[in-house]
Amino acid sequence: LELSSVSLLSPCLPQEAVEEVTRHIHSLSGKKDGLVPMFINTHSGLFTHPGVFTLGARADSYYEYLLKQWIQGGKKETQLLEDYIKAVEGIQAHLVRRSQPGQLTFVGELAHGRFNAKMDHLVCFLPGTLALGVHHGLPADHMELAQELMETCYQMNHQMETGLSPEIAHFNLYPRAHNQDVEVKPADRHNLLRPETVESLFYLYRVTGDHKYQDWGWEILQNFNKYTRVPSGGYSSINNVQNSKKPEPRDKMESFFVGETLKYLYLLFSDDLNLMSLDTCVFNTEAHPLPIWTPA
Repeated sequence: LELSSVSLLSPCLPQEAVEEVTRHIHSLSGKKDGLVPMFINTHSGLFTHPGVFTLGARADSYYEYLLKQWIQGGKKETQLLEDYIKAVEGIQAHLVRRSQPGQLTFVGELAHGRFNAKMDHLVCFLPGTLALGVHHGLPADHMELAQELMETCYQMNHQMETGLSPEIAHFNLYPRAHNQDVEVKPADRHNLLRPETVESLFYLYRVTGDHKYQDWGWEILQNFNKYTRVPSGGYSSINNVQNSKKPEPRDKMESFFVGETLKYLYLLFSDDLNLMSLDTCVFNTEAHPLPIWTPA
C-alpha cells in the first residue's frame, strides 16, 4: 500500500477508520524527523523500503493530507498538525538544497543517507500546501520556502524549449562551466498535463495577491495551447518538452487535466477571490472541494 493512496479525506471511509489509519501511521517507527518511507506492508502494518524518503510519486499525498485533514476537521486534531510541522522541518533539514548556478531551491530525495538531486513535477504541490498552511496560521517561514519552491517549479517549465515541465527534473549541485540548473534525462522529458504547478500558483496568488503568479499561469496555459492542444479537440500529453518543433503528442489526455489542471487555472484567473474560499473549503488531492467543518 503506497502512502499516497491512503486518501484521508475520502467520504467513502467512516471517520473512525480514517482516524485509526492516522493514529497507526503516527505510531510507526522508521521515520526520519517527520519524513516517512513510501510503502506500508498490508499484512504487518509496518513500513517497507526503510531509509527511502521522497515527496514525489507514491508519497506526496501523505504530507498534503496531514495539513488538509487538520484544516477540514476544524483544526482540532493536534496530532495531525504536529506530524505536519515535524514533516516540514524534516524536509527543510534533509531534502532541501540549492542548485547551481542559479541557486534554485528544490526538494530532492534521500535513500539510505544518500541525497539524490531529483525532483518529480508532482513535488510542485508543496509550495501551495505550504502557503495554505501559512494562510491558516502556521509559521511564516513556511511561506519563504513556498515562494522559493514556486520559483523553481516555474523555472522547471520556463527553462524547457516548450515552456512545459518534464515529468522529472535533476538539479545541478556543483558549479561547472556552461551548465544549467535543470537537467532532464531522455526518459523523463514527457509532460502529462499535470496540475501541480498551476495548483500551487493558485494558492500562492490567493495568499499573497501577487499578480506574477497569474502571469506565470497564463504563460503555462499559452504553452499548453501551443504545444499540446489537438486541432480536432482536446489536449494531448507530449513526449518531449525539450523540442518545440517536435513535441511528439501521445494521443492521450489524462482525466486530471480537465478535473484539476484547468480547474486550478480557472480559479487562478478568477477575479472573485471568494470563489472556493480557502476559509470555507479544502481541496483534496484530486481538486475536489470539501467543506471545512464548523462547530455545531
